[in-house]
Amino acid sequence: MIEELACHGYRISPGSLYPLLHGLEKKGYLRSRSQRNGKSLRKVYRATPLGRKALMAANSKVRELFRELIEGK
Repeated sequence: MIEELACHGYRISPGSLYPLLHGLEKKGYLRSRSQRNGKSLRKVYRATPLGRKALMAANSKVRELFRELIEGK
């Protein structure tokens, strides 16, 4: 996730990302499961129905803001 964000110009450290993911999981927006990758164990996060609903609402608000800023509506 850190690498993907970097491709879009965002620099975020694990010390910032992991607390954010844990907080979103605690609030019910994400759920995690442990997955073995060779010798290492990693957490894989997925959006819950509540998380997907919140994402859709946020997306709608961002689109509205963009229209107001760019299109002047």
